[in-house]
Amino acid sequence: MPPWRAFVLFEYYDQNKNVLIFQTASGELSVEKSDNLLSMNFPARPPVNIKPPEILTQALGVKPSFVLESRDLLAVFEDEKTVQSMKPDFKTIKKIKSYFAVIVSAPGKHSDFVSRFFAPNAGLNEDPVTGSAHCTLIPYWAKRLNKNKLHAFQLSGRKGEIFCEYLGDRVRISGHSTLFAKGEIYI
Repeated sequence: MPPWRAFVLFEYYDQNKNVLIFQTASGELSVEKSDNLLSMNFPARPPVNIKPPEILTQALGVKPSFVLESRDLLAVFEDEKTVQSMKPDFKTIKKIKSYFAVIVSAPGKHSDFVSRFFAPNAGLNEDPVTGSAHCTLIPYWAKRLNKNKLHAFQLSGRKGEIFCEYLGDRVRISGHSTLFAKGEIYI
């Protein structure tokens, strides 16, 4: 469920509500509005260490420090610059069929961690800001940094700032929403 739907409903349908509940294919999803942030609550997907597929380094162009798995592959690097400057080979990533996507992440310079999300098998080479990836990232970084409240940036071309909270079996993902287009249809 794209968060823009909740933003539109909060801003233009019922400005007095601060919680919306959506029925989705994976169950109920609540979206809460607090000040200028929209927050969603998802199941956590803690990743586990694995031996990386041999093709992964070729696909990313850089060898990760280590690799974990959940629904997605999570390749962890030592620094933000490596994640930012990465030029993945999407045709090669498509050959990694056992996972929905590949997440790359590293400690951030001005945040707890940074990430990017590549999902060419789902028809999207790079997603600009990915809530579902943070279902894996938040448990990983919460454990690694020994803290439950985290601040993150997704380093896609559009970039996104994410405020994260690890709640054990769930994660809370929050971010700002902005209206970028408005139109009218006359019939």
